[in-house]
Amino acid sequence: MSMRKPYPSDLTDEQWELIEPVITAWKARHPSVSGHQGKYAMREIVNAILYQNRTGCQWEFLPHDMPPPGAVKYYFYLWRDEGTDRDIHDLLRWQLREKRKRLADPSLVVLDTQSIHVAVGVPATTTGRDAAKRVPGRKRCLAVDVLGLVIDCVVLPASAHENTAGIALLDGVTGQCDTVKKALVDQGFKKKVVEHGKNVGIDVEIVERNPDDKGFVPQAKRWIVEQTNGILMFYRRLVRDYEHRPASSRSRVLWAMTSVMSRRLTGATIASRRTA
Repeated sequence: MSMRKPYPSDLTDEQWELIEPVITAWKARHPSVSGHQGKYAMREIVNAILYQNRTGCQWEFLPHDMPPPGAVKYYFYLWRDEGTDRDIHDLLRWQLREKRKRLADPSLVVLDTQSIHVAVGVPATTTGRDAAKRVPGRKRCLAVDVLGLVIDCVVLPASAHENTAGIALLDGVTGQCDTVKKALVDQGFKKKVVEHGKNVGIDVEIVERNPDDKGFVPQAKRWIVEQTNGILMFYRRLVRDYEHRPASSRSRVLWAMTSVMSRRLTGATIASRRTA
């Protein structure tokens, strides 16, 4: 660990011990031809990614006592493209589920979407307009387990229909694990998602809203995905989509949940912007 004063988003020693084996294995697969071990500590690279996720700052506004933006960007994009961010995320998810006395992979998932505004400069070819919610931007689609942990994330133009999102999520879930047998969705998802679920071996149940309910009424089990969406809003880089590529938006979700799960595994806390 460097001698600089830590930021609230930094990994503690205990949290770094959870992530370090994946990074060490990654480095072993990418040896330098010259034998050079790298100028910047991998822990500081991860801390810089988590700092940006939490604060929402631009690359060039990363603090000077962290590795330079060019180095952080290099690893962020490389780990995104090689799936290292996913490896870290999934390892922590398995450990947290087992800590809660559950099997590593779930048997039930909850699907939902959230339309997010995009920043200026995001390519128009990757965005759209959600006519129902009147939101121009992208649609962040999540599949979570009963603990609210992300099983898969898909990022689409906001104009994409819920059926498109549901089918993509079901394919992603089956690609991640073969244990899922049931999925809960809201009324925005239609018959096509149910039919696709049958094709991939997942029973999709559309949870109907009670017509007598007034205002917001949490629905059993389905509310957990709304809680996860709320947790992601603590990460300012996710409040608005700044990424040029949807793959980067997905990676931001994985890093945010990595931060959440590492704290849950170690019993640590971090102050929120709503803290008095």
